[in-house]
Amino acid sequence: MNAIAQAITVESLLADVGDHGMSAEHALLLADKTETQALILAAAELRDRGFYNGVSYSRKVFIPLTHLCRDVCHYCTFAKTPKKIQQAYLPVEQVLAQVKVAESMGCKEALFTLGEKPELRYKAARDALAEMGFASTLQYLAHVAARVLAETNVLPHINAGCMDDAEIAMLRPVSASMGIMLESASSRLCEKGMPHYGSPDKDPVLRLETIARAGRALVPFTSGILIGIGETRLERVESLLALRELHQRYGHIQEIIVQNFRAKPNTKMASAPEPDLNELLWTIAVARLIFGAQMSIQAPPNLSPGVLPQLVAAGLNDWGGVSPLTPDFVNPEAPWPHLETLMKETAGAGKHLHERLTIYPQYVRDYKRWLDPALHTKVLHYSDTQGLPKDECWVAGQDIDAPAAELNLLRAEPEFLKSYAPISSDISLLLERALRAEALSENDIVRLFSARGSDFSAVCRAADQLRQQRCGEQVSYVVTRNINYTNVCYFKCQFCAFSKGKLSENLRGRPYDLSGEEISRRALEAWQRGASEVCMQGGIHPEYTGQTYLDIVATLRAATPDMHIHAFSPLEVWQGAETLGLDLETYLQRLKEAGLHTLPGTAAEVLDDEVRAVLCPDKINTEQWLAVMAAAHKVGLRSTATIMYGHVDNYQSWARHLLRVRRLQSQTGGFTEFVPLPFVPAEAPIYLKGKSRRGPSFREAVLMHAVARLVFNGLIDNIQASWVKMGEQGVEALLNAGVNDLGGTLMNETITRAAGAVHGQETAPEIMEARIRRAGRVPFQRNTLYGAADPLQSQRSRVAAPLADVVNTPAHKYERNKLTRAEGLIAVE
Repeated sequence: MNAIAQAITVESLLADVGDHGMSAEHALLLADKTETQALILAAAELRDRGFYNGVSYSRKVFIPLTHLCRDVCHYCTFAKTPKKIQQAYLPVEQVLAQVKVAESMGCKEALFTLGEKPELRYKAARDALAEMGFASTLQYLAHVAARVLAETNVLPHINAGCMDDAEIAMLRPVSASMGIMLESASSRLCEKGMPHYGSPDKDPVLRLETIARAGRALVPFTSGILIGIGETRLERVESLLALRELHQRYGHIQEIIVQNFRAKPNTKMASAPEPDLNELLWTIAVARLIFGAQMSIQAPPNLSPGVLPQLVAAGLNDWGGVSPLTPDFVNPEAPWPHLETLMKETAGAGKHLHERLTIYPQYVRDYKRWLDPALHTKVLHYSDTQGLPKDECWVAGQDIDAPAAELNLLRAEPEFLKSYAPISSDISLLLERALRAEALSENDIVRLFSARGSDFSAVCRAADQLRQQRCGEQVSYVVTRNINYTNVCYFKCQFCAFSKGKLSENLRGRPYDLSGEEISRRALEAWQRGASEVCMQGGIHPEYTGQTYLDIVATLRAATPDMHIHAFSPLEVWQGAETLGLDLETYLQRLKEAGLHTLPGTAAEVLDDEVRAVLCPDKINTEQWLAVMAAAHKVGLRSTATIMYGHVDNYQSWARHLLRVRRLQSQTGGFTEFVPLPFVPAEAPIYLKGKSRRGPSFREAVLMHAVARLVFNGLIDNIQASWVKMGEQGVEALLNAGVNDLGGTLMNETITRAAGAVHGQETAPEIMEARIRRAGRVPFQRNTLYGAADPLQSQRSRVAAPLADVVNTPAHKYERNKLTRAEGLIAVE
């Protein structure tokens, strides 16, 4: 093979590499290739296709449950005999105490490492287990991991060695991921005089079978190779190919570790030579070329101090677990780098360091397949939409400080950004295209939503540059009153804590159904307090018909003839038309003739039916929502557009939503503004059931506004921030990320507050304008269609009397009539 290999160039081999790696035939030829630099350059390019400018790590606590082991690997100092340890196993209370300290330090992973089945060799192990009431080390491990899951928010990762199907099944419900180092697929290393001699569990056939069993059991799994213990380069390649074959079969290997041997005193290999840097770089690059763009390739940073940027350059994208609390018990002579140091070294390699969970993002996103149901809620609550940790305390609707890191990036001066990795080239190209108003694809938009570090800052700056070009320095708002005429609803939207049906009496508030008189009173009071708009929405009452909505408009028109009526979501319009047996255009024309001016773009949630099937399965679907909006625009009713995001959705569904709104806007021009609404989880049924994330991360919330600005360039000029959901700090941040409008003063806000938001029910004009001026911008009180507010109404809004107490008419019986008593008499006559 050597003669053939030498006749083939590195370039010809690399031409074979796709996103899923090179062919096995060509991979085997790499063993005879010494052109490390060419391999490194190709590996780095391939890594960037899959991971862009990110390098990840997991913040962990290292738990050595036992140092006893029946194997005698010739390089190991982790395993000890009973005479050299004080206790056979760590007591569970000691484990819990350490994990709780680690949790307070931000750790999210508990790495359980232990020797292989020591009870098969040592009586001391059997006795200790019997005294605790366990038959095996793995039974005790399952018990300890279950306690960690029950009593902390830390996720166990289990390195339990070789296992059978029953043992994997026992550990799957108490671990988010598992792992076993293959080390080498070469049985030669188990022969006499070799490092694995006398270690039955290092038989590569057994280890590969364990990895296969984990694949069949749908366990997210870690494996890798140990280099420099006497294997050849060809054996390394064969080992990597053996792992790849299993991953291609089951799809469960989430990372490949390339670990370099370190000689340790008092071992049989104390004098063995360690692999040099070139060997490590060559192996990392070859691993990347074999596995392709999507596999995470890892090298432990504590084993290669001083050369970390070179390891990144060779194609890795992950540093593995790094502990701020415990040492690396397998390599105790090699301390973990401080996280700040690791961030600087990673930035020195042109990459952004970010945290991950022990279970990798793609497995988090498909958690129902890859995780036992016992872990679903905990992993969901930990995760952002991408599947990475939502590690900040910030939650939409709550009075919690925004994360400093993102705020600093939003305010960043060029000098500050020097400590971060440079902007990714593909992000720069996407932003140039967006600023030229070129249409972005679904994949382009997904990429923008994944921006972190300097990429995040660049996306926000581009959005704000576009905001300045399209809207200038004005920030607008409207004086409006929300009137939610009923909270009775027969739909079962899983995010809604406002509506009251038969199964929702336990939620905040009681069922009500406003009388025509109360609707009229609230509208008149709003007008007297300077409102130019009243916004009307409510639950879908089982006794309402399309006539009910016509009556509501008539009541408002009679009470306040000059008020702008902004009312009825597409769901209400759809239901109204259906109950009267009318097509959408005819019904919308009737609403318009009755006095309706514009429609709110709610009930959109996420315009992706895969998401809607979980979130609001009985609601109108994507095409129906779009059909209502198209019909409204056709009859001359303009509308807003919204997205409610951060629950069970993903970046792809966000991108599809934006593109669908963009497509309709390019056809009709009917949308006045786009309003992102972050999911407020506190009281939402789907969150309380443990079946959703806890809203978007702050980074994602900012990006939703910024990316929308870029996607809608030239089509929708007004991007609105919801102060009720984002809070004051959030609004300030969004004003630096493409937002030019702060929505309405509201007067009454019940839907978001029912979901648990605490940011208030009304923001008076003077407060709104002070907030805008603090951001260095110019306040502008507008009407619904973005013209200047009527001067008299604007003056009234600045001297408004306190609101009278509202009267929520109890829904003791269902009444369709929404006319006032006087209007009802006129209608009868």
